Amino acid sequence: MDVFDKCTVNLGPLGQYADVGDGYYFFPKLEGQISNKMIFQGKEMLVWSLNNYLGLGNHPDVRKADAEAAAEWGMAYPMGARMMSGQTKYHEELEEKLADFVGREASYLLNYGYQGMVSIINTMVDRKDVIVYDSEAHACIIDGMRLHFGKRFVYPHNNMENLEKELQRATKIVNKTGGGILLITEGVYGMSGDLGKLKEIVALKKKFNFRLFIDDAHGFGTMGPTGAGTDEHFGVQDEVDLYFGTFAKAMAGIGGFVAAKKEIVRYLKFNMRSQIYAKSLPMPMVIGALKRLEMLRDQPEHKEKLWTIVHALQKGLRGLGLNLGATESPVTPVILSGTIGEASHVITDLRENYNIFCSIVVYPVVPKGVMLLRLIPTAIHTMDDVDYTISAFKDIKHKLETKFYSDQFNKQVVK
Repeated sequence: MDVFDKCTVNLGPLGQYADVGDGYYFFPKLEGQISNKMIFQGKEMLVWSLNNYLGLGNHPDVRKADAEAAAEWGMAYPMGARMMSGQTKYHEELEEKLADFVGREASYLLNYGYQGMVSIINTMVDRKDVIVYDSEAHACIIDGMRLHFGKRFVYPHNNMENLEKELQRATKIVNKTGGGILLITEGVYGMSGDLGKLKEIVALKKKFNFRLFIDDAHGFGTMGPTGAGTDEHFGVQDEVDLYFGTFAKAMAGIGGFVAAKKEIVRYLKFNMRSQIYAKSLPMPMVIGALKRLEMLRDQPEHKEKLWTIVHALQKGLRGLGLNLGATESPVTPVILSGTIGEASHVITDLRENYNIFCSIVVYPVVPKGVMLLRLIPTAIHTMDDVDYTISAFKDIKHKLETKFYSDQFNKQVVK
């Protein structure tokens, strides 16, 4: 068999729909300025699909900082990896301010969140160590664990009783190998919107010896009194050993960071292969991140506006009897029953007849027979946006209950 045969024979669980969905359901092109309303296939859409939580993506102060940095430094500087020739005082300044903001001794920049998470896991554990992780871990965590030569145990999502059993199993192994245990959870789960049970996990430290690593991509900037994250929200910052945040959500940028005690960050700095052998973050991204962090820290009105929209949207959707799961964050999943065929008609109806653009998730990401419409409220949405969306979802719910979409799909199949 030729290694390329799979490219035409087995396209994978999502690729099998490429011919019918590419450009519409997958890889859609949203055009225009980043906003609550953008253009999709020539029509203006109310967009609920951008992780621009605080509305900083197109904020004039952010645009000004980005533009001035690009004009002064260009996109190439600094050239080379940070260990060799890519270090600047601005990179160090950003790291110091990030560490201070999330209540840690030190932090280290990551070129990309996904790449950074993979590299942190790969660096922190060896074959003697055991990883214990939540079943709904993000793909970057899964990919990081694929590089791990030791044992790894999964516990059902937020199931503390099962987690304790897995920690017992892990403890028996490390007692023999002389290794340690790394427990990985998320602060905010990006699909369901619910929170990792950080308080309960931290309490288990009294019974087991492990280090706690949280991926807080969706919590950084949105959760906690100051926006410092989900661990701040729960008041357990001192018990979280490794904290990961990304710029791609609340900061509306590129990159990320890991924060911990100084000796841990120093170890990562000299051992993370994805950072040692990769070009340094370009200066405009660093200067831009400094501006975003300043606004996140000093202008709480952005987070306040976000949560005003979140509460209104989620209250209105729940008022229709819609299932939003256990979300406690801005992530707003609308969980519906239906086939993949019905799901395609739901999303088409929303886009073509209601001019609403949101993401839809189907099997294999969620179980068969489930469709998940994920809405991401932001600080740039308005109460009119909320009211219109609630009205539209009232119609969608009625159409699902009266089998409108299944009838449409059956007619399409017959043709």
